[in-house]
Amino acid sequence: QRVPALKLHSDFCDLTHTGKERFQMRNTLRLLAFSMVLLLLFSGCSTKPTVLRLDENVQTDFSGRWNDTDSVITAKAMLDDVLARPWLKQFQSSKGRIPIVVVGEVRNMSSEHIDTNTFISDIERELLNSGTVRFVVGDGVRDKIRQERADQQSPFSGAAFSKFGAEVGADFMLVGLLGSTVDAVQGTKAIAYKVTLELINIETTEKVWIGDKVIKKVIKQKSAGW
Repeated sequence: QRVPALKLHSDFCDLTHTGKERFQMRNTLRLLAFSMVLLLLFSGCSTKPTVLRLDENVQTDFSGRWNDTDSVITAKAMLDDVLARPWLKQFQSSKGRIPIVVVGEVRNMSSEHIDTNTFISDIERELLNSGTVRFVVGDGVRDKIRQERADQQSPFSGAAFSKFGAEVGADFMLVGLLGSTVDAVQGTKAIAYKVTLELINIETTEKVWIGDKVIKKVIKQKSAGW
């Protein structure tokens, strides 16, 4: 049976129109998906971080790494130990004064990057505030002070400049190291930090005190492998 040409033309137009609608629909969906991706990206970039200020005495430990709390705890433990040992009373008895200490090198031998200067400052603060020892600065700061004293010699009046020959020598040097050991299985890690300090008589090179402090931590994290 012969199909009229008019009907064929009408069916072809309907198919063509339907194809255009589908094409337009696909483009619309693609544009919508692309717009959603852009919206998510820009909303993520514009999100401001949340900052919470804490009291300095509040302990924070998110990663399990060495932090300021560990430094303060270790410094106080070292203070209690070093001041309870015989060397202090023996020196005061023989010299009739409190000892003068200089801090040497405290090496970081741990598996982490740790600024040992912060720990050294905690040790110096605790010992100095105890009133049982005096401190002199180490070689790095001492060189700068000597240069400043030398620069003061000519342009300043006699009442203002610092004189040569008034430095106080140290009786003892405090040195040490910070090490760590790590043991880990899937999702769990144990870290042990060990700080060892030695107090050395500068005149006799005798070690008069050795102290250590160990801090252990266990960190658990889901879906983590160390």
